Amino acid sequence: GVSLQETQFSEKLTVEETLGLFRSFYDSGPSVDQLMQQVQLVDKRRGRVGQLSGGQRQRLALAVALVGNPELLFLDEPTTGLDPQSRRQLWDLIAGLRSEGRTVILTTHYIEEAEEMADRIAVINKGEIILVEEKIELMRKLGKRQLTLTLQEPLAAIPAELADWKLALNADGHELQFTFDAALEQTGVGPLLRRLEQLGICFRDLNTRESSLEEIFVSLVGRGARA
Repeated sequence: GVSLQETQFSEKLTVEETLGLFRSFYDSGPSVDQLMQQVQLVDKRRGRVGQLSGGQRQRLALAVALVGNPELLFLDEPTTGLDPQSRRQLWDLIAGLRSEGRTVILTTHYIEEAEEMADRIAVINKGEIILVEEKIELMRKLGKRQLTLTLQEPLAAIPAELADWKLALNADGHELQFTFDAALEQTGVGPLLRRLEQLGICFRDLNTRESSLEEIFVSLVGRGARA
């Protein structure tokens, strides 16, 4: 089943008529009523396609992609231009399809969408696939962790004894930041905290943050404009 980024249906047909037309191309598959129920368009059964909102049109396109009961779905930027609520409605629909055992190949420019939906990620740069990886492994291998220490007393500068850790100090001297790979979590953080204690540098709060998928993507392809 295929859902394109922009799908042109006859705007004078109703939702029910549109689904009935495409359903007639297949010997078997879900009924029109089942499709409308699945994509939450039952209340738009007799609404003309030309009167549907952007989110409703995308749900109709997804329903058309499902008329033949496919095991494999290609969805090309299905949430482009949608408001956050409509986008999350489609996310829920796609998650439901995955839970049924279907394979969904989703093309998206929304990195948070890939982070939310994907099990396996392919990064494409300038028309070439530069990386294919399980999302969990990708985050583990290429992700960074950032440790932020809120100090009890501000520092005027980072002591020379801490130069090996490549720390960053914020403008008012109240926060120290340490960025490290996952592999350095045990060997880097513990010694750093002990060294701070030896130097009499006390902190009142400690927070850690992991790299987002967007940060990993930018690290892979750079920040320049892409064709």
